[in-house]
Amino acid sequence: MATFHVMAGADSHLVRPAIRKIGIPDVADALKLGWDDFSRKPSHYVFLCLMYPVAGFFLAAWSAGADMLPLIFPLITGFALLGPFASIGLYEISRRRERGMDSSWRHALGVLDSPALPSILAVGGLLLALFIGWLLVAQAIYTSYFGETVPTSISTFLSDMLTTPQGWGVILWGNLAGFVFAVVVLAMTVVTFPLLLDRDVGAGAAVDASIRATLANPVPVTLWGLVVAALLFIGTIPIFAGLAIVMPVLGHATWHLYRKLVVPANEQ
Repeated sequence: MATFHVMAGADSHLVRPAIRKIGIPDVADALKLGWDDFSRKPSHYVFLCLMYPVAGFFLAAWSAGADMLPLIFPLITGFALLGPFASIGLYEISRRRERGMDSSWRHALGVLDSPALPSILAVGGLLLALFIGWLLVAQAIYTSYFGETVPTSISTFLSDMLTTPQGWGVILWGNLAGFVFAVVVLAMTVVTFPLLLDRDVGAGAAVDASIRATLANPVPVTLWGLVVAALLFIGTIPIFAGLAIVMPVLGHATWHLYRKLVVPANEQ
């Protein structure tokens, strides 16, 4: 890195990349292209993404063993808030493949040499803060209904959640709060990390571009968010093992969605 910069690019100017209007077929095409990227060398990508099912499993096991059962669901769902940052190596693989460069899995670590690394880390830190904020909100919602009482077992916890008015309240307000956090993260990151890998515009410009892309394409971006949520849920069903396929496909597809949403620098 020649200079250390975060909010703006290396020249200290705030660039505002142009945004395209896209349609629902573009979302489907991005998913198809993401699958194509994954299918080229699936064994490599599954190896790269084993961290997702393993981390999800241990998050659940840790929370159960630490008398933190009320945080199992927030931990699992909140883990997805970090997905845009955790998938950055996959964006790099798709970027290299698009340019006809060697796209073997070891190049996922090439992001460490990116001139935009400080900006990438800054936005990643923001996502971590949102993740912690989500856990605190989820804990506050549970405490407001059940106080400081800790469930003695998983069966007791599930019974409290599913068969009592207090549990229904936790589910209702917890899901509403989780929806708000998910919408904020989606709007802030739908193109942020791919843009920073592609062009060192700075964290401020990248987040701004992501929000503008969301506002200019509310239906396609909403559909994208719903597809991501649905696939992540499906991926968690077989003890999180499905995430080893779902995460890389979504990661690659995110790169192609970025390409559809943001006008390349040489076309502006």
